[in-house]
Amino acid sequence: MTKINRKEIGERLRNLRGDKDAKIVADSLGISKSALFMYERGKRIPRDQIKVRIAHYYGLPVQDIFYTD
Repeated sequence: MTKINRKEIGERLRNLRGDKDAKIVADSLGISKSALFMYERGKRIPRDQIKVRIAHYYGLPVQDIFYTD
């Protein structure tokens, strides 16, 4: 299992959020909207603690969002 690149993570995060309001998602994750947008644009990779929150929020394993086989 290897980490995937930032752009691919960002694309996955954008697809997961879909039409949900970014402010609601960010508030649910305990992060700022600007941080969420940075993750979605591939400008930053979330810390492990935030990765776990994101995965829990979307009901997926961390590996499915941030890693590839």
